[in-house]
Amino acid sequence: MRRIVLLKLSGEALSKVHGFGIDMQKVKEIAYEVKDLYNTGVSIGIVVGAGNIWRGRDAKEIGMNRVSADYMGMIGTIFNSMALSSTLEVIGIKSKVMSAFPVGQLVEPFHRDGAIEALQNGEIVVFGGGTGSPFFSTDTTAALRAAEIGADIILMAKSGTNGVYDCDPRKNQNAKKYDKITFDEVLKNHLGVMDLTAATLCYDNNIKIIVFDMCKKGNIKKVIEDPSIGTIITK
Repeated sequence: MRRIVLLKLSGEALSKVHGFGIDMQKVKEIAYEVKDLYNTGVSIGIVVGAGNIWRGRDAKEIGMNRVSADYMGMIGTIFNSMALSSTLEVIGIKSKVMSAFPVGQLVEPFHRDGAIEALQNGEIVVFGGGTGSPFFSTDTTAALRAAEIGADIILMAKSGTNGVYDCDPRKNQNAKKYDKITFDEVLKNHLGVMDLTAATLCYDNNIKIIVFDMCKKGNIKKVIEDPSIGTIITK
């Protein structure tokens, strides 16, 4: 049986130059990198954010209800999931989208057994719709889906940041990069890698996380073979 990994992508990774919308050329480039990872012999689940379509801080600025704003974000993840899954199909990789809540006949509803069966059959499953409930981030979605499908590792792709640092490397040139760090240290030092719920889920289910820079071509495949290009987070 193939090893199962969960790839977490930000919505911004799919965005156009000014940060909004879906840049299909970027989606295609990511799809080819995912294909390279797939060809190493692993099964892949993917969770993608929606920051290129909707941002919670914009809702907060106008006083929008948090629940409505979160549901809008979850719908945005389905747009991105469909774009990525369809592109994977175009380049020859079987893929499907599973949504945490019903979306008519557009995509399948999430079902754990169905997702595992698809992975075992060589399909890439893209999980849209977040957790299906407000107040949870896509980091938490990634941790939850990883636990449900039996993934032992989450590949957390970042745009331009090659790991976890003791402070923001974009603001401090003396920032120290960690090669390996524990979940306790991440939370104690407020390093902002993920939220508390996601970290707790990964800790409780013994799921490692590797934070890496996806902007460098080839890293999505390379990080599974050489985790030292990023930062490993473990118990």
